[in-house]
Amino acid sequence: MTKKQCIIKIFLCLIIFGCKTNKKDLKSIDSEVQMVDYFADNGFGNAVAVVQHPAGIYYKGVTYVCYQGPLEDPYVASYNHKTKVWKGPYKAGISAMGKDPNRKKKIDNHGKPSMIIDDLGYIHITFGGHGGMRQHGENTLGNHHYGKNTHVVSKKPLDISNWEVLDNIPPFGTYNQFIKMDNGDIYLFYRHGAHRSNWVYQKSTDNGRTFSDPVSFLKHKRRTDMAAVDSWYPWITRGNGDDLIVVFDYHLCSDANKTGTELGHIAKRYNVYYTIFNTVTGKWKNINGESVEIPITREVADEKMRVTTTPGNWTFQGVVDLDTNGNPHIGMTIGAENEQGNKSVPKHMHHYRWDGTSWRHSENSGLPIGNGDIKVLNNQDVQMYLDEKDNQGFGEISRWDSNNAGETFTKSKTFLRKPKASFAISALIENAHPDAQIIVAERKKGTAFRKMYVLGEQGPIKRLKNDAKVLEK
Repeated sequence: MTKKQCIIKIFLCLIIFGCKTNKKDLKSIDSEVQMVDYFADNGFGNAVAVVQHPAGIYYKGVTYVCYQGPLEDPYVASYNHKTKVWKGPYKAGISAMGKDPNRKKKIDNHGKPSMIIDDLGYIHITFGGHGGMRQHGENTLGNHHYGKNTHVVSKKPLDISNWEVLDNIPPFGTYNQFIKMDNGDIYLFYRHGAHRSNWVYQKSTDNGRTFSDPVSFLKHKRRTDMAAVDSWYPWITRGNGDDLIVVFDYHLCSDANKTGTELGHIAKRYNVYYTIFNTVTGKWKNINGESVEIPITREVADEKMRVTTTPGNWTFQGVVDLDTNGNPHIGMTIGAENEQGNKSVPKHMHHYRWDGTSWRHSENSGLPIGNGDIKVLNNQDVQMYLDEKDNQGFGEISRWDSNNAGETFTKSKTFLRKPKASFAISALIENAHPDAQIIVAERKKGTAFRKMYVLGEQGPIKRLKNDAKVLEK
C-alpha cells in the first residue's frame, strides 16, 4: 500500500466512524496504516552476513533481498522504488538445517542464502549448507558436517513467489558467493565442505542451469609442524574487466583432544592476503602480476600474496574494492588474542591499500569496532558501511568516510540506531539504488527472531506494520 492509499484509507475510516469512533476502533485503524522501519520480523539467527553475498540486488527498478528465516529456510522480498510497494517475503526453499529438535546447536547459521539474477531475469538462490553430511556421499575435497547446499531458481523471471530446485551443485558447500560477468557467465564460489576443505568455484555459461565441475583455488592441508590443518576464509568480488579480486585470511584449524591441550576448531584466523583471477585466461596472479598455480597452499600464499601479518591478533571477514587506478583497498577486522589463546577481543575495522608499489596501513584510521563492507569512489574517497555500538549501548549502522585514501575516517552518516541492540549486516547490495544500500537484522536478547531492514541514504525503507508482521500470519 502506498502512502497516498494510506491517507485515503484513514480519510474513509474517519467518514465511516464519524463521531462514534472509539479508542478500540482507532487502535485498529492505526494498526492498519502505521508505517514501521523494518520490512519483516521473521529473520532468524544471524539472518544475513557479509560472507554470503550478494544478499541483495537492484535490478530494473526493484531491489531484491534474501535472508535466513524460520527453521533456517531462505526468504526473499522485493521493493519497487517507483511504486514504493513491498512484495513478500516468500519462502524460496527448504533448508536441510534447523529441523532437528535434538541438535544441541539450535541455529547453525552457515546456510544463509545468496542470490544472483541471470540474463533471462530468473532469480537464483543458494543456501542450506555447512559441509553436507555423510549420507550425501564421499567428499573428495574436504570433510563433512551438517546441512545440504541447495540451489533454487524462480519459476518465472523476476517472480519471487514460486521456486523450484535445480539439482546441479554438490551438497557439500557453504559460504556461497555468486558473481555474474558482463557476458552472462555465472560463478559460484564456496567452501567444498566443513572447516577442513578446499575452496572452489563452479562456472555456468547457460544462466545457471548447469555448472562445470568444481575447481579448487585454495587448498586445505595437514600441517607437519603442529596438530592442525590449513584452512581459509576468502571473499570474492568483481574487479576490472574480466578480473575477479579476492581478499582472504588464514585459519589455523587445530585438532582437538580429550586433555584440552589442543584447542580444536576455534575462530583463530590471522594475516591478510590478496589475489586476482582472470576469468578469460583462467590464470591467477598476485598484486605484482606474478602467476601462481592453484590450488594455492599456505606456503605460496605467504610467499606471494600476503598483504600483512597480524602477530598476536586475530582477523575476521575481509572485503575489497578497487580505486580508479585499479589499486585494491581492503577492509579487515582485527583484534588482539586473549591470554587463554581461545578468542580475541572485539575487532576494529582496519584499512589497507596498494599504492602501486607497496601495501599501506594506517595505524590511526579512527575506524570503530565493527564489521561491514567497503566502497571506493575514487583515488581518495573511501566509504566503510559498518555495524557498531556506541558508548551509550545503542546499536548502529553507520557509514565512515575517508577523503585521504583511507589514512583517516570519520563517521558521516547513521542509517539506523536502536537501544540495547546489535546487528547482523550484509555486504553492500549489488548495483545498489541510493535508497537501498545494505540489509541488516536487528539482534535483541531473548529471541532468535530478528527484524529485517533495508537501509539507504534516506534511512530505512518503511513498510505498513501489518505487512511487516510476518510471524503473526
